[in-house]
This record gives sequence, C-alpha cells and structure tokens, in this order.
Amino acid sequence: MIYIALLRGINVSGHKKILMADLRKLLLEKGLKNVQTYIQSGNVIFESNKDTESLSKDISTYIYNEYKFEVPVLVKTAAELKVAINNNPFLKEGIDKNIKKLYVTFLSETPKKENAKVLLGLNYSPDKFVLQDNLIYSYFPNGVGRSKMTINIFENKLKVYATSRNWNTLNKLFILSSLKKHN
Repeated sequence: MIYIALLRGINVSGHKKILMADLRKLLLEKGLKNVQTYIQSGNVIFESNKDTESLSKDISTYIYNEYKFEVPVLVKTAAELKVAINNNPFLKEGIDKNIKKLYVTFLSETPKKENAKVLLGLNYSPDKFVLQDNLIYSYFPNGVGRSKMTINIFENKLKVYATSRNWNTLNKLFILSSLKKHN
C-alpha cells in the first residue's frame, strides 16, 4: 500500500536537521519500499504492508535512534489526503481565497469534545480555522508567518500531536502518491 509520512518540525530554523537523502536511505534500510521525499520539510511517500499507526511509531523510532531527537510522525493514505482536499470548507464557501494562504493540519487523533470546545472558543481574527474530526483547515489572510494561531496552540488546546501542510504541498503529495499507484 502507498503511504505518506508527515514529519512534524524538522528542518525548521536549523532545528532537528535531517537531510532528505539520509532519511530516504534510513527508511529503505528499515524495509520501506520505493521511498520518495518531497521538499525539505519532512514529507515521505513510500510503500509498506503495515498499518498507519505502526508505521507512525516505527518511523518516529527510526529517527530517534538515528538522530537522537523526537519527531512526531503521522502516516496517511492517499485516500485520506483526497478526503482532506475535497472537504476544505474555505474552498466550499465560494469566497475567493488565495490558496497560498490555506493550510491543513493533520491531528494524531480526533480530539476529545471538551478539548475541541476550548479550541473552538478561541478567536484569532482575521485568521480562521475549522475543525473537522482529525483535521483543521486554516486560512491566514495576512500569511501564516504573522499569525498568532499556531500549530502549538492547536496541540496544546486539543492535547494531540499535529503537523500542518500548505495547500500546494498537500495537493502535490496527493498527486505524487497517486502516481506511485500507477507505476
């Protein structure tokens, strides 16, 4: 089966540095097949017969054993990426959104209702977010770099691990994972 691993917080501002060539080599050595990385922010497309939960834990462990730092890893299927792409409420609003300002945050699990309620009570206007099960869709009209609505807020309020991808990266990962199916 084709999977997409989304690594949280690597190669950001010189922290938790992992070269993608080294990551590909490590994952191939550990038995993953047809490993391909996309950009330097921790996106890996590969094949395996394991389930997503096992793969998430295994890849995180491989990285810790090799680099001696923890990296949360969320593993998704192409079908899960497609659902995320097809259900973006900001695109469904009919409002002309600049896709460069759209992000999707993947959560390690659907948050507890009481934690979701806390998050939903926050207002980071003009930035907007919509929580849908284990996804958060975000729109940053002034750019993500200026926002006070951060992934750390999402993780702290929801009590889950999270990792975000911009709209273009998410779509590219879906395309690349779909192409692998046909090779």
